[in-house]
Amino acid sequence: MTLMAAPTLDIFSLEGRVALVTGASSGIGRRMALAFAGVGADVVLVARRRGVLEVAAREIEEATGRHVHCIDVDLAKLTDFGALAALASKPFGAPDILVNAAGVNYREPWDALTRDRWDTTLAVNLTAPFFLARTLVPGMRQKSQGNIINIASLQSFRAFPDSAPYGASKGGVVQLTRAMAEAWSRYGIVSNAIAPGMFPTDLTAPVFGNPELAARFAALTAIGRNGELPDLDGTAIFLASRASAYVTGQVIAVDGGVLAK
Repeated sequence: MTLMAAPTLDIFSLEGRVALVTGASSGIGRRMALAFAGVGADVVLVARRRGVLEVAAREIEEATGRHVHCIDVDLAKLTDFGALAALASKPFGAPDILVNAAGVNYREPWDALTRDRWDTTLAVNLTAPFFLARTLVPGMRQKSQGNIINIASLQSFRAFPDSAPYGASKGGVVQLTRAMAEAWSRYGIVSNAIAPGMFPTDLTAPVFGNPELAARFAALTAIGRNGELPDLDGTAIFLASRASAYVTGQVIAVDGGVLAK
């Protein structure tokens, strides 16, 4: 019997890979882009605010020594996803890693919610991931590999006050992830989601700006603290790399054990 080769850390390398990360100007998207560049990926950052996006790109370049490309676009208003895919493919080639991290959460009571804000929330959180993934899949199929990572939420599973559109969109992200896995895994394109707990981002600023509220969220965890952005690195790299080649249609909660309690 021939012994199989021993595994090495090379299965986590992203050398030669191209990652497109939406919502990359801050928070979870920015951290994931940094993590990917740190293990060898060429990274395309997509976000709405050009100035903040360029700051993120400079910081990632300084930290990793890799060149980073920026595209500023408002995903809530985008209709031509093909044009975005073409722009993203110019600097390094077609992306074979996609992270849908852009998100909107207005945190409004039901009776204050407008149709426009409902539509914007679903456009950014659910519609853009669907159409952007669908647009990039042909390029991934040509490479016979692809890793799609959607950002779900604790609200994919639990209802929070004043967040109905956000919760509805993030519930949809979980099922969309499974549908992507069913459609594309046979071509070597795996689709998974990360459900973060409470991390300091632009969307959670109201929580972290209130020490009492932040402490209440920390008490919901099994670990006893809220998340710090580097806590996402390992899961993000795993789901983007060959290490997760037989993992698809799954949601991994990086939440300190909130959903386990």
